[in-house]
Amino acid sequence: MTFLIKNTVLNNKLPQILLSSLMISAASFCMTMATAAPIYKIVDENTGQVTFTDRPQNHEQQAGKKVTEMAITTGSESSRSNSNNPNDNNTSSNSMSNDGTSNNVKSTQLSDTQQVTTKPEAQVNYQLAIAEPSEERAYRRPAQNINVNVQIKPALQTGDIVSIYFDNKEVAQGLSASIATVDILPGAHSIKAVVKNQKGGILQQITRTVYVIQNNTTLQNNKKIAKQLLAYQNLPWHQKVMLKMRQKGTANP
Repeated sequence: MTFLIKNTVLNNKLPQILLSSLMISAASFCMTMATAAPIYKIVDENTGQVTFTDRPQNHEQQAGKKVTEMAITTGSESSRSNSNNPNDNNTSSNSMSNDGTSNNVKSTQLSDTQQVTTKPEAQVNYQLAIAEPSEERAYRRPAQNINVNVQIKPALQTGDIVSIYFDNKEVAQGLSASIATVDILPGAHSIKAVVKNQKGGILQQITRTVYVIQNNTTLQNNKKIAKQLLAYQNLPWHQKVMLKMRQKGTANP
């Protein structure tokens, strides 16, 4: 009697068990199919924008869109692959660590480079003065030289220089110069001091006017000597001989 009851119960529950198994199998199959559905990458060739979708038909008819199917693996396959290849996981993690370190170094270097390149160059505001000649004055040629002394504040920075010009012609580099007047024509002349940077740009400049005059005493003496030489050259040869003999007799009494 007991055996018959058990058989009856089993026979009544068997269809329910089979139905439940079929439903679970169908659900698993649907989940697997949904997980394994292909993914497509859509690239806009005009803007470069990338979009991922599982409905490529919405973009295939659009101009300038490149559709590419992506290789997608299920989670179970990835798990099995990772469990079968532990060395690959270690290598991947090490690679990611190294890449992270490399990226940090590159980021630091890039940041330092940006700081260097974006740092503005401070331009020094020089105060320039010509101490000598202190004012507009006259120099006698050829006896006097024009001595130039320049003062500058603050001190010159590395790469900056001071040039001294006479009538727009550079005659010296530095804070002092001595200009001979023997070859300078009488009249007004300009003295200019210029501060330049490494690229030749003018940072500051100052100009002073001086005058050169002829030394009358020297000029008169030179004219007298010139006249004497001209008169000697115009003498007949016998008079030149007599003049030389007279000069020798005067030199040797």
